[in-house]
Amino acid sequence: MFKRKIYDQLIAWKKAGAATSAMLVEGARRVGKSTIVEEFARNEYDSYIMIDFSLVTEEFKRTFLDLRTSLDEFFLYLSAAYRTVLTPHKSLIIFDEVQLFPPAREFIKHLVADGRFDYIETGSLISIKQNVKNILIPSEEDSLKMYPMDFEEFLWALGEDALADFIRNAFEKRTCLPDDLHRKASRIWREYMLVGGMPQVVSAYLPGRDMAAANHAKHLVLKLYRDDIEKYGGNTAKRIKAVFDAIPGLLSKHEKRFVYTEVSEDSRSRDFMTAFSWLKEAATVNLCTLSEDPSLGLALTEDNTTVKCYLADTGLLSTMAFSSTTDIMPEVYRQVLLGDASVNEGMLAENAVAQQLVASGHSLYFYSKASNNAQERMEIDFLIVAPFLDAAMKPRVSPIEVKSGKRYSLVSLDKFKQRFMKRIGTEYVLHDRPLQVADNRLYLPLYMSYLV
Repeated sequence: MFKRKIYDQLIAWKKAGAATSAMLVEGARRVGKSTIVEEFARNEYDSYIMIDFSLVTEEFKRTFLDLRTSLDEFFLYLSAAYRTVLTPHKSLIIFDEVQLFPPAREFIKHLVADGRFDYIETGSLISIKQNVKNILIPSEEDSLKMYPMDFEEFLWALGEDALADFIRNAFEKRTCLPDDLHRKASRIWREYMLVGGMPQVVSAYLPGRDMAAANHAKHLVLKLYRDDIEKYGGNTAKRIKAVFDAIPGLLSKHEKRFVYTEVSEDSRSRDFMTAFSWLKEAATVNLCTLSEDPSLGLALTEDNTTVKCYLADTGLLSTMAFSSTTDIMPEVYRQVLLGDASVNEGMLAENAVAQQLVASGHSLYFYSKASNNAQERMEIDFLIVAPFLDAAMKPRVSPIEVKSGKRYSLVSLDKFKQRFMKRIGTEYVLHDRPLQVADNRLYLPLYMSYLV
């Protein structure tokens, strides 16, 4: 059982919101939703019942529906079926994979109003049309997004809690890690870029730090995702799969924005909006949208037809990019692990940073300016809005540049600062070097990106 940050959020819900709302935990398949929810139930309640709607019989579903008008009988039935005593205000009922039985989600309204027990739902693809058709979405429902492990959670899984604490402390104090710890953290970051944060994959990797075993587990997850596209993608399944499979190739280019014609000739952005929407709903990608005039309201000037499409887990990206037909560890993996300068890690590093930003609660935006005038032409990898110390902690736009190589330039960042001077807060450069502070520009090692 891995330590996950969402556990503390569930604790907060139990203390403050469980009496008036159920909690819906949603996210991509295989991110560990059911595991963490059951662990939470086991630790924080006297008893619990976990109804996995991927396993229940049709008879159970019929009885579930028949007893909705009599809650006393409903609870008695659950207690008997699961051989569990339910204690008012001390027991939890979990609707696992609730998207497979939408009437159970609709029933939450009446269960919460009854007030005897607490309720958690888990689900993937929770809001696609066929999973909400003909039901009333309960207003008595809070929600939490669960993502693959971020780098700090990966450190915890490796038993490197002390190193994780040291990194957080160094970030807060704006100090460098000692050289030996910096090298160690950088080495583990390179492992993370290849393994990723899917619990199933991390479990396969950990016993012997076995990259081939991790690769095999990643192939299984990718197959599951492609099967879901076929099963739930409907009339657009072919286009959704085309987008999904095109991601590594597009991210490998210098300009990582999605070029529609490279996926399908004579295609336009609007042809792909449904595919993007589906993949985002499935939580298998992180979309980064162009903000044409960066300000505190980044969404106000977004061009949602101009996007960069990252995979939600960088480990899955490494397998799609370098190991599409075999479980054997590719030679490029060894080169990445060794920090070989001849390997272009830009695609993996940028995808991994996107993953950290999303897990930290940021929406993804970037800035790009095309021009025949070289002085005006620029591109910034990511934009976030964050409090700025020199503005009495008022929010400002923070540009983020990701640099995976030892040598790089910051021409675009300099141009961006000059153009949007009054709107800008802390500038971040995420690179493969120790922390450094230069006025309002903060140079961070890539392994600190989850703290931004």
